[in-house]
Amino acid sequence: MASNKVISLALIINLLIRVLRHMASLTKNLILAFLCVLFGFVCFSNAQLSSNYYGSSCPNLKTIVGDAMKEAVNREARLGASVVRLFFHDCFVNGCDASILLDDTSSFTGEKNANPSMNSLRGFEVIDTIKTQVEAACPNVVSCADILALAAQEGVASLGGPSWAVQLGRRDARTASLSSANAQIPMPTSTLSTLISMFSAKGLNAAEMTALSGSHTIGQARCASFRNRVNNDTNIDSGFAATLRATCPASGGDGNLAPLDIQTPSQFDNKYYQNLEARRGLLQSDQELFNGGSQDSLVKSYSSDGEAFKRDYASAMVKMGNISPLTGNNGEIRRNCRAIN
Repeated sequence: MASNKVISLALIINLLIRVLRHMASLTKNLILAFLCVLFGFVCFSNAQLSSNYYGSSCPNLKTIVGDAMKEAVNREARLGASVVRLFFHDCFVNGCDASILLDDTSSFTGEKNANPSMNSLRGFEVIDTIKTQVEAACPNVVSCADILALAAQEGVASLGGPSWAVQLGRRDARTASLSSANAQIPMPTSTLSTLISMFSAKGLNAAEMTALSGSHTIGQARCASFRNRVNNDTNIDSGFAATLRATCPASGGDGNLAPLDIQTPSQFDNKYYQNLEARRGLLQSDQELFNGGSQDSLVKSYSSDGEAFKRDYASAMVKMGNISPLTGNNGEIRRNCRAIN
């Protein structure tokens, strides 16, 4: 009899311990959620995102997006890089919520004309085309935020880059913020310390920042963003600078273009890092990654090991895509990516 009482008491104690642990876990999560809201912390959420989120509601989604992106990139290779840049600018301003796609309205000024984006963001028509095709197949189901995330991955893969399992289930924002875009997106003149700080504010560490900067292995930049570097910087290969000054003189020609990767501008590879070692980074913010600072060794590593770069890049893109998504009943599923419903 005493033995049975001891066993029962042990079971009760064990149950109480499990309940207390569960309550502690819930309390921790509630506190974290409260802090995220109160102090604007960057919160990553995988709980409601899934790579198979539309498995039954829109089973052909990835095929639709993939085919449209391949067609776009075959028409103009630069569009792959343009869509990746849209995704980056979207996620860095209040999370990956397609706010970057919104046009200005009477109630808010959108993010398209923020200082880091002015006269340079492009690819909106590609997302419009994909949205139209997706709506025809699965009306009112797939968010613009998820379409942009998938399109960015397909853009990279179409140019020889890695693939990754895109987490889905985001919803679309009902507003945009010009002031946040001006404050939260790095500029082409950003220093290394500024880059590290701005990525850290989004929950991304310095190594992930260096990997994500490898997006500049594809695409082009306007003269206005690299004029000072090629005309005034000293940590630049003299021949490289002289060649670029023909395209980008000390004044005029703001819209003239140059490839971010002088070696293989339409191939997603590790040549970007080789350029940095040779002091041939197009933007000041690029060359900052290899300029006697904390990221020099990682740049050298990626320069010699393209597969390591691609692995780290894919992992960092997944993490960036999880910045503060709108899920559940938050936000909406836009019918037109340029305007709220």
